[in-house]
Amino acid sequence: MASHIGRRKFLATLGGAAAAWPVAARAQQSAMPMVGVVGGGSGDTSTPYVTAFRKGLDENGIIEGQNVTVEYHWLEGQYDRLPPLMDDLVRRRVAVIAIPASNPAALAAKAATTTIPIVFGVAEDPVKLGLVASLARPGGNATGVNFLFSEVVAKRLGLLHDLVPKAARIAVLVNPANASIAKTMLRDMPEAAHALGLQVQFLNVSTSPEIEAAFATIARDRADALFVATDGFFTSRRAQFATLAARDRLPTSCGNRVMVEAGLLMSYGTSIPDMCHQVGIYTGIILKGAKPADLPVLQSTKFEFVINLVTARALGLKVPNSIQLLADEVIE
Repeated sequence: MASHIGRRKFLATLGGAAAAWPVAARAQQSAMPMVGVVGGGSGDTSTPYVTAFRKGLDENGIIEGQNVTVEYHWLEGQYDRLPPLMDDLVRRRVAVIAIPASNPAALAAKAATTTIPIVFGVAEDPVKLGLVASLARPGGNATGVNFLFSEVVAKRLGLLHDLVPKAARIAVLVNPANASIAKTMLRDMPEAAHALGLQVQFLNVSTSPEIEAAFATIARDRADALFVATDGFFTSRRAQFATLAARDRLPTSCGNRVMVEAGLLMSYGTSIPDMCHQVGIYTGIILKGAKPADLPVLQSTKFEFVINLVTARALGLKVPNSIQLLADEVIE
């Protein structure tokens, strides 16, 4: 709680100081400064994320359409689009590149420019990713939020185990195109599974046909449940996952609420809207003159556990009240 309050105080102090900072010279030209927002997921799930990002801008007096233009790009997990997209944003000299919730996009932005400010939300240690020199003093043109992916893997697996205690064999889906997340899953998941007495089987998936093939493999090998890595492509294919999981009566664990809203069983992870709000705050502060090098990397403090009770009933699972009370949201 203390760190949470400290972070809010720090942001409030920055916000107050920012009011006295000069607006970037570019804003005084005829054209408004432009922010390029690049998300790994799909536009049809973006509304709560965009709302939260705009709220962060608004808190610094930056109003989309009034004193800033924002251009949104949703990758739907098509990471091969990143190099030309980043080159285009750099060529047009956008004021800030904002990247909520995408490791590949953050790395592509960092590779594309050493001068344009980058505000990221990444699921790995940004020092290890090479995005910043240190959390306290980023030192370059990038800063943002670390939303602690590896730290929640064991917790998410434990919650799946609580919901489906008879599941002993867990299939784990990773996207090799999202290399840093896949590497973390391969590193952390076996240890978390061993601690719970579970077996895990990894499957690489990066296209829709490979999702179909993975479910066929899962059925053949008789896995008891499915653990889906956090990934923009997987989120964009949530309807396909929900359809196949329902067909095969397969309990599923994923990393964000929109997949549970689509029909998967449960999710546990960082609140993505909260993280997008933080990215918006930092983007606004930078537009008012701050340098990324001087803004310490923040860590997400808000996590959410969501259960789809309709799906649980369809699977014949009884969700104890004790687990329902732990959930931030129960979909009925």
